[in-house]
This record gives sequence, C-alpha cells and structure tokens, in this order.
Amino acid sequence: QVQLVQSGGGSVAAGGSLRLSCAASGYPSEVYSRTCIGWFRQSPGQKREGIATSDTDGTATYVDSAKGRFVVSRDPIKNMVYLEMNNLKPEDSAMYYCGLDLRACILGAFTYCSTGSGFCLHETEFDYWGQGSQVTVSS
Repeated sequence: QVQLVQSGGGSVAAGGSLRLSCAASGYPSEVYSRTCIGWFRQSPGQKREGIATSDTDGTATYVDSAKGRFVVSRDPIKNMVYLEMNNLKPEDSAMYYCGLDLRACILGAFTYCSTGSGFCLHETEFDYWGQGSQVTVSS
C-alpha cells in the first residue's frame, strides 16, 4: 500500500536549520510517472498550512511565506523529498507533514491564491500523508 515515512525534525534554537525527509513507496512509478509531494505544517488549534510542493519533473512551488527560508529538494533515485528549513523562528514550531498526490502538482495541488498573494496549496488534493514530524524552535 502507499506509504509516506517522514524523518527529521526536532528542537533547535532560533536562527538554526533543520531538514525533514519524506520517503514515498507502495505505488507503481511506471503507472504514476508524475506525482506531487506537498509539505504542510500545523500548530495546535490552527488549520494545516501549506508550505511547498515538489513534482517529479523537478519543479517546486512555494507559498509566499516560505520563500527565502524553506527549500524543497528531491532525490528521484531514492524517491525521497526533503524540506530544508533555515533561519528558523519560534513561530515555525509546528507538526510538519508531507502529503502525496498521485498526479502532477499543477493538476490541483496548488493554485494561485484568490487573495492574489502567490500560490496556495490544497491539502484536499493529497490522498496520502506521512506520520508527521515535530519541529520546535526556541527563542
């Protein structure tokens, strides 16, 4: 069955960096040649917030608030996707999740925000989720 396994996360002081990993497996890559991994985060009592997407074609899309500090990368051989988080702030503390959409990202995982502020990710487009990685940033 389709499975997403996350690793990484932890505690770091403000200004530090962390890298999260997401390993996807359990689906035939010859059938699903284009897939989309999305990174989201959720703080207690808050809605899940989109961060970035990574497509198997190598493209990445970021929400405006993630640009400049968060970087998504992919290792196609290992079928791993990474989220590098730099210059972390206490407000970045949250549970981070990766999600999988078995289609190209452009087919629905993100669209231009109705507010006009860059791209928005749509968590309902992702059918499978990792177990979550806690990130805690101390001031």
